[in-house]
Amino acid sequence: MKYFFISFLCLITFVAANAQNGGKAEPKRIQFAAGATSTILSGTLSNGQEMDFVFAATKGQTVSITNSTKSLFDFKVYNEEHFSEGDFDSSASYSFEIPETGDYMFFVRKKQVKSPRTARFSMKLVIK
Repeated sequence: MKYFFISFLCLITFVAANAQNGGKAEPKRIQFAAGATSTILSGTLSNGQEMDFVFAATKGQTVSITNSTKSLFDFKVYNEEHFSEGDFDSSASYSFEIPETGDYMFFVRKKQVKSPRTARFSMKLVIK
């Protein structure tokens, strides 16, 4: 019983430490309101932090991203089969055609700047 209690205590400590320090949160699934083709993604990040989203799109649809905070934030779109894990983009606007039906990751990252160290982003995502 003593060893069970010690093992249980170690497990709880390990889980709590990973939840606070090492575990990365699941990406937020982007859902559009019925009949809508656009949504505003927003959040607050500190220097170097990222926020991860995922969206579903159909082959042939056009995705447009508007980055109204390009001086502070950049973004990238990733899909295992059709986009590399390349560099982040700092464009004010970016559009592309979906090459294959499926899920696409969308990452927003706070740039490393002296001021402000923490800021709120706002990006518009349109899928038509």
